[in-house]
Amino acid sequence: MSVLPILCWPDARLKQVCAPVAGDVSALAADMLDTMYAAKGRGLAAPQVGHMVRLFVMDTGWKEGARRPQVFVNPELVVSYDRFESGEEACLSIPGVAARVMRPPEVLIRWTDLEGVGHEAQMTGFDARCVQHEMDHLNGLVIFDRLPPEHRAQMEKDYAR
Repeated sequence: MSVLPILCWPDARLKQVCAPVAGDVSALAADMLDTMYAAKGRGLAAPQVGHMVRLFVMDTGWKEGARRPQVFVNPELVVSYDRFESGEEACLSIPGVAARVMRPPEVLIRWTDLEGVGHEAQMTGFDARCVQHEMDHLNGLVIFDRLPPEHRAQMEKDYAR
């Protein structure tokens, strides 16, 4: 396995909507997990490493305990609730930046794993936030896109320095 270079904003690929996965992505998923752990992240989407497919990896608890990697192939949010909470998010594609983003505190997500087995799970708390953050990447969005215009402008200006 290998560590892949992570694209940084404002790379145009981070603004693209990704295509469904077709074929075997197990090697890419393994490389993405290696990359995520090396970068000290908790989630990483395929477009962040230049692959424009609907795939992300996540391990929200590895910093506090054992590694429990998850691979989401062609994920979709089935239910996103209408209650929102503010929480701080960082992004491996926007190093050194953290922003408070409003998101539902729980979601229902459906995906397949690397063997093609379908899954559905109710995610809450930080897991729900991480899933939504990675889903944003698959839809061409970054945390800047979730901020009010005046806050976004200031954060982009600060990041560009």
